[in-house]
Amino acid sequence: MTNQEPVLLSNPVRRCFQPILIHIQMLWELMLLGEPIVVMAPSPTVSSETILALTSSISPLKYCCDYRPYFTIHDSEFKEYTTRTQAPPNVVLGVTNPFFIKTFQYWPHIIRIGDLKMSGDLPKQVKVKKHTKLKTLDTKPGVYTAYKTFLHKDKTLSKRLLKGIQRKRPSEVQSAILRRHLLELTQSFIIPLERYLVSLMPLQRAVTPWKNPPQIRPFSQDEFMRTLEHSGPQLTSVLKGDWIGLYSRFFRSPNFDGWYRQRHKEMTQKLECLHLEIICEADLLAWIKDKSEVEIVDLVLKLREKLVKAHHQQLPVREEVLQKLELYIETIISSLPEDLQVVLHRH
Repeated sequence: MTNQEPVLLSNPVRRCFQPILIHIQMLWELMLLGEPIVVMAPSPTVSSETILALTSSISPLKYCCDYRPYFTIHDSEFKEYTTRTQAPPNVVLGVTNPFFIKTFQYWPHIIRIGDLKMSGDLPKQVKVKKHTKLKTLDTKPGVYTAYKTFLHKDKTLSKRLLKGIQRKRPSEVQSAILRRHLLELTQSFIIPLERYLVSLMPLQRAVTPWKNPPQIRPFSQDEFMRTLEHSGPQLTSVLKGDWIGLYSRFFRSPNFDGWYRQRHKEMTQKLECLHLEIICEADLLAWIKDKSEVEIVDLVLKLREKLVKAHHQQLPVREEVLQKLELYIETIISSLPEDLQVVLHRH
């Protein structure tokens, strides 16, 4: 599933987050890093909506790990997810069966949500607790984890949201405050990555019509880390903490892999589009004047390959560019001897 509009807006989701509002930043970090999490909720509805709210909390970054809004003992992965012979997978599970408390007690992060109050009363904020207290079926609500956050908590946000519940602030306003905070936090984290990624693109002047486009430089984690001193998250976020440590952990997560693969694909396509445009601006007919038939045929085959690739990959290139390229190919073919023309038109 892809992350579109965050689902932190709806009433039930806002209610399910009320007891854990003071830990929202910790949960954001856990989701960013793709950590294994179990959410124990009082009902399938609360379980599902909490999971969906968590996965959308890092939007516009896509959550690339697996997640199950409502997981039961009948799921095909039940044995895989409950075995102790290997580390828990990068997945977020929503459960309601009290039996799971013992089954998942060795998972690193467990969120136990109690019955939700329908009134506007201020819910008791649950504490971060040790896993040793997670063994009985009547386990109290709380966040059970040994995780230490990389970033310092934004106490102003927690106070503002809790005060909003006390004063019965409209849920839309509460959700907007929370969504804006998480969005700004995610953007502060992504912007340095995006800025560095752009620097890996070859210069436009290095793209010529007669050669394949140059390669995008590989992503170097060390090189990226060196850019943080002058163009890191501190430019857009007031939060202090170990941003470098957070990036280091992020690089080992499926979310980084998914983000990088998608962005690299987009950049490669952009480079292909630029190459096509430069080819169309070149004087190909002048270039072929002193070339052998073998070289001209080779050019035709390469141009055709580029056309097929553009259509197959649905490259975001202007239609007139493709039409111009087709016209170029036909003109070049017509300059060849008739027997070669027949062969090229046949294939």
